[in-house]
Amino acid sequence: MNILGIETSCDETAASVVRDDEILTNVVSSSVPLHRAYGGVIPEVASRCHIEYINRVTKKALSKSDKDIRDINLIAVTDAPGLPGSLVAGVAFAKALSYALKIPCVNVNHVHAHLYANFLDKKKREDKFPFIGVVVSGGHTNVYLCKNFKDPEIIGRTKDDAIGEAFDKVAKILGIGYPGGPHIERYASKFKGKPIKFPRAFLDKDSYDFSLSGVKTAVLYYVKSKKLDRREISRVAWSFQEAVFDVLIERVLKACTNFNIRKVFLGGGVVSNMRLRSKLIGACSQVNCEIYYPPPALCVDNAAMIAGLGGRLYNK
Repeated sequence: MNILGIETSCDETAASVVRDDEILTNVVSSSVPLHRAYGGVIPEVASRCHIEYINRVTKKALSKSDKDIRDINLIAVTDAPGLPGSLVAGVAFAKALSYALKIPCVNVNHVHAHLYANFLDKKKREDKFPFIGVVVSGGHTNVYLCKNFKDPEIIGRTKDDAIGEAFDKVAKILGIGYPGGPHIERYASKFKGKPIKFPRAFLDKDSYDFSLSGVKTAVLYYVKSKKLDRREISRVAWSFQEAVFDVLIERVLKACTNFNIRKVFLGGGVVSNMRLRSKLIGACSQVNCEIYYPPPALCVDNAAMIAGLGGRLYNK
């Protein structure tokens, strides 16, 4: 099938054409520059941008794939979770196309699709169930027990901020720009020396949940007591990043051990962080776990992952 994917859960307007898990085209238009001055996404601005750009993004995706709209057999669209206004823009557009073309439309969970992005790689297309799925993004940090594509079971999550959200807030505290993730990573990569001992909130030993509000507050109080220069910003960025990743990795390895699973699949924009990848690869190798993650273009919000998972759900 030729599947048209539509993704509008947050601030990216995306359309993709996928055929049998092969990405024919994947087009993303981001409204991040409009939100940068505010240090976060403004929902009303995001939804208006989706309305303005969704038609041209879809036309571009079809054109680059050498497909006509009448060649599409199935539409897959993000219906949750996300910003309500943004989701409505995408779902209304997809349903209108579905009705006009008389073809089915499948609703797709955005967070589950982040894990499915791994299966759009030719080398990883075979099903590898069961596995521990980890989604790390701006709005979500969840740990899943995955036995099929339809119903991943959430076993752990952040009790407050998602990792990407915490990165944005700490970047704002440090005054280094939005979105925070790339800036934190860039400053952290330049640090050499003795790190700051920020707290790790592992919570209940019998839980896979974790908390990030404590370390974020610790950064705030530390910064208030110091005069920041580039070296000190790098030190804070490195120490904060390590504290956050240590907690996540401990939860993931605990899940692998308790469920006796030796495969970990990653998804979400923060998975582009090279330090997170290297720490997870090292930790998983010590307990004989295989680890999989998508290329950077499929870590961020995109419609190819929506189309791919939509096709699987429709076939089920």
